[in-house]
Amino acid sequence: MLLRLAQERATGALVRDHGTLYLVDGRVVHAQSPVAPGPDVLLTAGGRQPRQGRIAAGELEICHLGALFDAAFFALAPGRGPARFQYGAVHGTHAARAVRPVPATDIERETLRRRELLDSVWPYPAVDAVPVVPRPAAPGQTVTARQRALLAHADGLRTPAELAWALGRPAFHTLLEIRRLAAAGLVMTPPDPAPSDPAPRQSHPYAHPYPYAHHPYSYSYEPNPYGPVPYDPAGFAAEPDIALLRRLRDALEAHL
Repeated sequence: MLLRLAQERATGALVRDHGTLYLVDGRVVHAQSPVAPGPDVLLTAGGRQPRQGRIAAGELEICHLGALFDAAFFALAPGRGPARFQYGAVHGTHAARAVRPVPATDIERETLRRRELLDSVWPYPAVDAVPVVPRPAAPGQTVTARQRALLAHADGLRTPAELAWALGRPAFHTLLEIRRLAAAGLVMTPPDPAPSDPAPRQSHPYAHPYPYAHHPYSYSYEPNPYGPVPYDPAGFAAEPDIALLRRLRDALEAHL
């Protein structure tokens, strides 16, 4: 649908379950999602706002473009809800004028690249939506500075998306680091669903059971009708760590 709108040189808002893309003459000029922090959060919570309050035009444009691609990734993620286009709709702030229009083909290509990158690091997306619970590092195991900051803020209650808002980081980059931590065995991971399990109740792979009412880009989010999903770290400890066993098996096979 996005590519068709681009061919039509349409102007308006492409609205989906977890985000909205704004187009002008078929090009994307703004994107927002309740999952992804906006440029204001990236600049303030991320510590990039200088004390004198002035930011170079180039840095501001890079920040806006980064936030655009970040929100577009979640807005275009597979979901059950229908997409609709509101012809003539424009974004209500001046952010759209601060961003260079981006071709829809670039948005599509980058979105697909990011999905493939996440799956290449850790192909189990269930870790994206549950609270992050750190695990002790093995003796001599290396943890990067960015990963240490994530683990320091992981209180067993915040999801990767909420950690992104708290740290002022792009949500996709936070997901990527969480998956790297999962692959390294440094965070608890949900058990892999059995083939006979029913489809997950949440309508979006990055949905959180609690509404994002405290975030400024929350208008398109609908609370989970089934209520909060309980999360009990002790439940993971009672079951074998399938992910860890799989990594150990692969390591042993590699040395045989």
